[in-house]
Amino acid sequence: MITKSKSNSAASGSTNFKGYSPYNEKKGEEYMNDAQKEHFRGILNAWKKDLMEEVDRTVDHLKDEAGNLPDPNDRATQEEEFSLELRTRDRERKLIKKIEQTLGNLEHDDYGYCDACGIEIGIRRLEARPTATQCIDCKTLDEIREKQISG
Repeated sequence: MITKSKSNSAASGSTNFKGYSPYNEKKGEEYMNDAQKEHFRGILNAWKKDLMEEVDRTVDHLKDEAGNLPDPNDRATQEEEFSLELRTRDRERKLIKKIEQTLGNLEHDDYGYCDACGIEIGIRRLEARPTATQCIDCKTLDEIREKQISG
């Protein structure tokens, strides 16, 4: 069962992700059952749709705003704004790819389990980060290792 709330903030990172209310687990419910899969499929598809709409808005904005500004400072400012916007869209393009991979995992019943150790990632962690591929313990260990290597 997918429950959609009124809020649909693109920047939402809370359990009210992409306008969906948190999943209400029932006592004794099997992990990653059909209802849970459908809930996360809805979240992932809504998130992907929002990102794709943002890409379309950016393309339109770049077309509309791209002009031959006579003042070099105005032109430099516009180019910097375009550069920042394109960098953001590139990050979002990579995120769309990750969402598509996650949807594929969902279809193949690989969603919701840690890639490193195989245990359940957990509904609440997936609510906060629907594309998570590791449980919190494995992710924490990876981050510690990363700090040690780069530190």
